[in-house]
Amino acid sequence: MIGLNDTLDPALQSWVESANDTHTDFPIQNLPFGRFRTARDGDWRIGVAIGDQILDLQAAGLIDSSDMNRLMRLAPEPRRALRTALSEGLRAGSALATRWKEALVRQSAVEMGLPCAIGDYTDFYTSIHHATTVGKQFRPDNPLLPNYKWVPIGYHGRASSIGVSGQSFHRPWGQTRPATAPEGSPPNFGPSRRLDYELELGIFIARPNALGEPIGMELAEEHVFGLTLFNDWSARDVQGWEYQPLGPFLAKNFASTVSPWMVTLEALAPFRQPFRRPEGDPAPLPYLDSAANRDQGAIGIMLEVWLQTAAMREAGHPGDRVSTSNYADAYWTIAQLVAHHTVNGCNLQAGDLLGSGTLSGPAPEHAGSLLELSNGGKQPLTLSNGEQRSFLEDGDTVILKAHCERPGARRIGFGECRGTVLPARERKG
Repeated sequence: MIGLNDTLDPALQSWVESANDTHTDFPIQNLPFGRFRTARDGDWRIGVAIGDQILDLQAAGLIDSSDMNRLMRLAPEPRRALRTALSEGLRAGSALATRWKEALVRQSAVEMGLPCAIGDYTDFYTSIHHATTVGKQFRPDNPLLPNYKWVPIGYHGRASSIGVSGQSFHRPWGQTRPATAPEGSPPNFGPSRRLDYELELGIFIARPNALGEPIGMELAEEHVFGLTLFNDWSARDVQGWEYQPLGPFLAKNFASTVSPWMVTLEALAPFRQPFRRPEGDPAPLPYLDSAANRDQGAIGIMLEVWLQTAAMREAGHPGDRVSTSNYADAYWTIAQLVAHHTVNGCNLQAGDLLGSGTLSGPAPEHAGSLLELSNGGKQPLTLSNGEQRSFLEDGDTVILKAHCERPGARRIGFGECRGTVLPARERKG
């Protein structure tokens, strides 16, 4: 596991004044990586967020390439050396301040891109609370399938439709058939009426492994570059009809949204927690277990979902926070996901994305989706302006947020993951 070092000293201050604001997501202790471009220069560049600014790493003389995936493939030692150089150069009193000021650009003045070129995408199902709540809607007496506590459940998704925060997408079309429909009746075809969000974290792979060579638990986190927020939008009515026997397809591949900043595991080190299974649950199989994972495999990341309707936006209302949860409640850790994904010899590549699956907590207000919050649409959610939602309506914007804080550590954040639902496209013919 990645440990503490002086880049995480909560007393560190930066010569970038906005980074010293106690409310910023991006103090000097964070230093997340992303890709940006300006209107003047249309090429993507690699930057690090610091306060309300971005440090252009090429302009600062720290790297010689704009290829984020190449940077991500670096071994752990050079990656951590780059973080140390960034921290030292951005600290108050640094001799580099005068030169590096020329390499700063305001975040508000740039276009953010996907954090890297995403090759493959796998979505997991790591929240036992989400799995249980959803399972009860379909199997009240047996919500969890027998394999859930033994194997990290996942499926291979679609990378081509992943967009960056700020994305707008059209309501998807698909086949649906209500559970109440007579046996043998044909399905309907039309726009989804049960469109939902999913509160997730994205896990970006750094170093690849060779085909046929599994990654063990002891090295798993060395193959992870960082985490982002991730919204894996879901058409619940399409999914309910198509998912058996092979799982989600059109219900998921129309759009997913990722936040632009990758928060490194080094920045998350102060927020590690022991990983514990509920008493009476089976211990993981040996290939999914290690002393380090038990001691500090969980990470305390506080997650929020905000919903802003079109009416709210027109009225200047920022939206309502509709739920919160914590990544520490996940049933499987980052190391376990990487170890399981590769135990059969599967080769991960730099830039591959693993979704955590919907991150819900133990209480009803910790639900990571409207499917849970509205009890499958039976109990609509009433918003502060009087509007109600069972599922998403056209014009709705969903904003995911996250931060980490604890006594003795500097608060860090993830920025936003924002996406808006547009009306379904009209079909011709």
